Amino acid sequence: MRICYLLILMLIGASLGLTAPAGADGIIIVDPPPGVPIVKLDEALAIKYHHADVMIEDQVATTRVDQVFVNENTWTAAGTYIFPLPEGAAVSDFVMWVDGEPVRGEILEADEARDIYNDIVRQMRDPALLEYVDRKALKASVFPIPPGEERRIELEYSQVLPLENGLVHYVYPLSTEKYSSKPLEEVVMTVDIESEVPIKAVYSPSHQVFVERENDFSALLGFEEYDVLPDRDFELYYSASFEDVGLSLLSYKETGEDGFFLLLAAPKVKVEPEDLVAKDLILVLDVSGSMEGEKLDQAKDAALYVLDNLNPEDGFNVVAFSTGLVTFSSELEPASEWDDGKEFVKGLESLGGTDINRALLEAVEMTDPDRPTTVIFLTDGLATVGVEDTGTILGNVEDAAPENVRIFSFGVGDDVDTDLLDQLSIDHGGASTYVRPGQKINETVSAFYAKISSPVLSNLDVDFGTIKAGQLYPERTPDLFVGSQLVMVGRYRNGGKTTITLSGTVNDRKVTIVYPGNNFIKEGGADFIPRLWATRAIGSYLTEIRLHGEDPELVDAIVALSIRYGIITPYTSFLIEEDDIFSESGREAISRDVQEELAAEADAPSFGSSAVQKAAFQGQLAAAEAPLSGPLTFLPTTTGADGGVSEPEPVKVGEVIKQIGSKTFVFRNETWTDTSFDGSKMETVKVEFLSDDYFDLILENPVLGDYFALGERVIVVYDGTAYEVVEVMI
Repeated sequence: MRICYLLILMLIGASLGLTAPAGADGIIIVDPPPGVPIVKLDEALAIKYHHADVMIEDQVATTRVDQVFVNENTWTAAGTYIFPLPEGAAVSDFVMWVDGEPVRGEILEADEARDIYNDIVRQMRDPALLEYVDRKALKASVFPIPPGEERRIELEYSQVLPLENGLVHYVYPLSTEKYSSKPLEEVVMTVDIESEVPIKAVYSPSHQVFVERENDFSALLGFEEYDVLPDRDFELYYSASFEDVGLSLLSYKETGEDGFFLLLAAPKVKVEPEDLVAKDLILVLDVSGSMEGEKLDQAKDAALYVLDNLNPEDGFNVVAFSTGLVTFSSELEPASEWDDGKEFVKGLESLGGTDINRALLEAVEMTDPDRPTTVIFLTDGLATVGVEDTGTILGNVEDAAPENVRIFSFGVGDDVDTDLLDQLSIDHGGASTYVRPGQKINETVSAFYAKISSPVLSNLDVDFGTIKAGQLYPERTPDLFVGSQLVMVGRYRNGGKTTITLSGTVNDRKVTIVYPGNNFIKEGGADFIPRLWATRAIGSYLTEIRLHGEDPELVDAIVALSIRYGIITPYTSFLIEEDDIFSESGREAISRDVQEELAAEADAPSFGSSAVQKAAFQGQLAAAEAPLSGPLTFLPTTTGADGGVSEPEPVKVGEVIKQIGSKTFVFRNETWTDTSFDGSKMETVKVEFLSDDYFDLILENPVLGDYFALGERVIVVYDGTAYEVVEVMI
């Protein structure tokens, strides 16, 4: 087979580990010492650490930067400090200190900065700075740095942030630190937001950030990274609104193609008790013999946390099952009985087999069809008693469960039926979570329940008015909870302004909120959205194939999206290994191979380490809140003629795949090639590297600077033309 299995060496981590490596801001352009003709950016100075503190007050951002450069060369380094300003930034204040001494600097307009960038690129024969070619810059001279010594640079600047479609947008130029001669020891970034208007959604498409919300008028967020090299700028969006539920929209559309959109909906952080949706909660806990010991202790701790955090108007019950089952009560009890419920949980013991069918039916049959009901189903094994067939269990629960029931499944360990848990959650509007060996059950369940403990809007529905929207993810709109936000992506046909309507229920009351004036862009926009949409789509398609069998159309879609947007999965190793991804016939052959591989796995068991890892990975893809990116490392495995398996050196995805905006480039034949290039149908327009035509083309179309910055040999399709950067032609 043309496609080799890939062993994922670096796990995606929490929420896919969608974390892009962090970095810092400015860069020192070193003057070549005597006898050294060229000092490239990534060979000059190392950056030891970087701290950035950002204060945003009502759209005015003040950014304070602290970074240390280290000269690990044998010669004294001197040069110029360049800080490429965020696009559109209007700097009102610029203060720079080097080792406690003030340094005079200047702000360069875009034209001046471009000339400096171009000169550096020509001198170094290094196109790296071209990605900043249309930005302003801060410039200052740097004191000489003797060998082995450091220079600390502190920088402060202020800017007014743009407001677009109700979202404030902040960009911090992190990506220049990829030119450090070695990884940074430490990167710490914090952003403190204060607003006179209540803050609703807080969202970063570039980095996984921790967000702390104590009230509606402030938010504190940040991230820390260690031993990293950066590859992208930090981006942050947040919305502010007096609405009980804030709604914001971002979109992206290329000429002649359907568009992509991202919808964010977030409620207030603090909600009055009367505005909370009264819900019922049923804990279905596996207490079979295999749960004995630490697993049962942690499951009990998780259940106690849930009972401790019931809202006053909630109802609850606990169903403990093994060969038989025992319930806390024969019916749902009010939250006031939580103390007795806790004593029941504390007294649970593990013994016997696993009757999943009976336990689930007992839970759903006690529900009140007029109240939102959450079932938390936790098990560590397969059905071994009573009905054991997965399809029969699913059918029985489907027949018995009212539409208001949401089932959230937790699979503990590797002996769980992933098909059962995933299909239960899909059928009943929940989600499945896998607690792998070494992870703590109580921490996982508690963190989950903290997010869904206080619903504010159930049975949610979104109407897009005059815009024809489709291919939505999540496919079933979840309920909205205090402290959480809805992140929905989808496609749309024609752009334009429309009114979006959000409707749902609060207890027995129907609620409708109208948001006029939302703009679906007709061209351009936020170019990270297509990759986020494709990430979720691939996760959904892979899950559909795993649960219901291989489908040629879905396989074709997975291959096409993977190539177009550079999304790596264990089934898309062709992005790393195959040369023929730039022709229709090559992609057809790849689709056939993927189809064969998936068909061969159809009879694989739905339990075991491999099955659980696969289910967890696909579920994380389908629920991703940011585009899949980062320094993932894969190890291709090959089978020799003797049947033995050889394991070559790991492949760092960032070394063979680059993602810039909505485009993906793969490294083939010493050339970074745009995956939208069809070598069987397109002729390239050749442009000599560093020629006058090269720079004129970038001047006319600055976005090409982002692509040409990849290296000395690049093929990119722009505005219908395939440009090929080549070495000097003789």
